[in-house]
Formats: sequence, structure tokens, C-alpha cells
Amino acid sequence: MKTKTHPKFFNCKVFHNGEVVMEVGSTKPELHVEVWSGSHPFFTGKQAFVDAAGRVEKFQRKFQGNYFKDKKK
Repeated sequence: MKTKTHPKFFNCKVFHNGEVVMEVGSTKPELHVEVWSGSHPFFTGKQAFVDAAGRVEKFQRKFQGNYFKDKKK
């Protein structure tokens, strides 16, 4: 087998809210996730609204005012 052709393999720790939730094999030593099966409403049965990026507010700021009126047809 050729040397130096495969990426380095780690026992990767997966973090959710600063807490290790599982370990998997990966090419990265750590993964930080916002949603995983232990916090997803489908698996837990609880509803939770996740908008960490502020997508709704970003969309509203972008399209407020005369955004469409200034565009030529």
C-alpha cells in the first residue's frame, strides 16, 4: 500500500453545548454540532425552535424597505 495517500484518522469527539455526546471515527479530532439525535424533536418528542444563525432576522433586514422597488424589470 502507498504511504501518505490516506488522511490521518482520529477518534473524533462530538460536542453539543460543550458536552461530549458521542465518539466516532473521522478525519477531524473534534466536531461541534448544534443538533444531534439526542436533542432533535423527532427523537425526543419535544418541540424546540432552533435559530442560532438568526436567519429570520437576516432575511427581514435584507428585504425590508424599497428592496423590490429599486429593481428594474
